[in-house]
Amino acid sequence: MTTISVKTASLRDGPVLPYAEAGYGGTPVVFVHAIADSWWSFEPMLRRLPVSLHGYAPTQRGHGDAERRPDEGYRPEDFAADLVGFLDAVGIERAVLVGASSGGVAARMVAGSHPDRILGLVLLGAPATLADKPAVARVWEEIQGLADPVSREFVDGFMGGLTARPIARGLLETMTEENLKVPAHVWKETMRGLMEADLPATLAGILVPTLVVWGDQDDFLPRADQQAVLDAVHGSRLLVYEGVGHAVHWEQPDRVVADVAEFAGSVLR
Repeated sequence: MTTISVKTASLRDGPVLPYAEAGYGGTPVVFVHAIADSWWSFEPMLRRLPVSLHGYAPTQRGHGDAERRPDEGYRPEDFAADLVGFLDAVGIERAVLVGASSGGVAARMVAGSHPDRILGLVLLGAPATLADKPAVARVWEEIQGLADPVSREFVDGFMGGLTARPIARGLLETMTEENLKVPAHVWKETMRGLMEADLPATLAGILVPTLVVWGDQDDFLPRADQQAVLDAVHGSRLLVYEGVGHAVHWEQPDRVVADVAEFAGSVLR
């Protein structure tokens, strides 16, 4: 298994972000986590990286052990700016971006605005829009009522809807603890930014090769939502994981790593 090193990146005019790095000399791949997660969300994948990939997984501002900011600064464009700053800070000229769930929003914004820095884009259960989705509306209502300290009961319920089948107990416990580190205001402002953003507009102008991965048991995103991504991003293609829920990279890390490696190889040919 690949060794993981945990480091920190100081962004110019931005926060200090911890990040995990695995592999050396392969194609740079930057993994972008979802709301309330951290680099640990990709630990199973980083352990499995082939020699063809060099993985980086930053923890976003306000999350995990990353630097906290005031009540504002947690909108998709803020996270996207941090991603570009991260590429600069660690010296990555061009990379494949892999965005999971809401992390896919910031990833695709960078792919659209900085195509010269992006070799390709992989979206793992990333929404085309959050409008007209009852499960998302319920989560947003609960998040608006959060207060510090965020309760384990809320986090357990939130995480319980992300997978269609049990995942490794160690990963579940780790991600629960990482979610509990996130202050209530970061939960609220991050989710508010997603709910208020024009998410379909963030799909416009993406010209880099794009792979969409979706579990057909995703309780948050119906097939029609992912079709909207395909319709908006010219040349994108869809991989459907049957019997898998929203967090495809938690349920089937081996398969996701293999598909990312194949995709990364294809964009270099």
